[in-house]
Amino acid sequence: MLELDRVSKIYGASEALKPTSLAFDRARTTVLIGPSGCGKSTLLRLLVGLIRPDTGTIRFDGTPIDDATLPAVRRRMGYVIQDGGLFPHLTARDNVAVMARHLRWDRERIAARMDAICALTRFPADALARHPAQLSGGQRQRVSLMRALMLDPDVLLLDEPLGALDPMIRADLQSDLRDIFRSLAKTVLLVTHDMGEAAFLGDTIVLLSEGRIVQHGPLRDLLRAPADPFVTRFIQAQRTPLDTNGETS
Repeated sequence: MLELDRVSKIYGASEALKPTSLAFDRARTTVLIGPSGCGKSTLLRLLVGLIRPDTGTIRFDGTPIDDATLPAVRRRMGYVIQDGGLFPHLTARDNVAVMARHLRWDRERIAARMDAICALTRFPADALARHPAQLSGGQRQRVSLMRALMLDPDVLLLDEPLGALDPMIRADLQSDLRDIFRSLAKTVLLVTHDMGEAAFLGDTIVLLSEGRIVQHGPLRDLLRAPADPFVTRFIQAQRTPLDTNGETS
């Protein structure tokens, strides 16, 4: 569904992402993980077209992403940024519907889709009239996810969507996200710094360090056959123990 072919990104003298080639499978959840500044959010922003690569090619469903193809490609992607990125002056309903209205969906179509994604994300319909400041942290994240799902995209990209939540709310949302990913069978790319979360949500783990991919594959491969001493150090530094099946223990 998505493919990087020798893609890199440079800021001044800093190589945020070294030349990278990687393919993301359809209907699978890939988790990008690594320490702060490793390049995982840069990689996600390159895929969604917020920044452009300095070298290489990004392909979406076989089509190179460039200035001509980017607008159509973006409509097939749902993007959840860090801290949700909701418009504070809009209600939850208006935040969710912003792109649908931009594309001139009629009122009935918007209402039907809103009902469907409220049910999917377990968001209370009576809270749609509230503004973000009137919602809990977990509710704001559900609204951000609903906005990303509104156009029924082929791909979901989530940049540390649960990082600012307290542990109990985060655990509930992790369970709901995993159920949503499985029921929709969409291609999902999720950025996190938490290996427990990566193990819980991901089919494939991509571990980055200093702008390069150190290892990628199922978590059991990272545990049993680390490609680099950094892999073991990173996993051991996590507070949540992991068993060899990739479940938190």
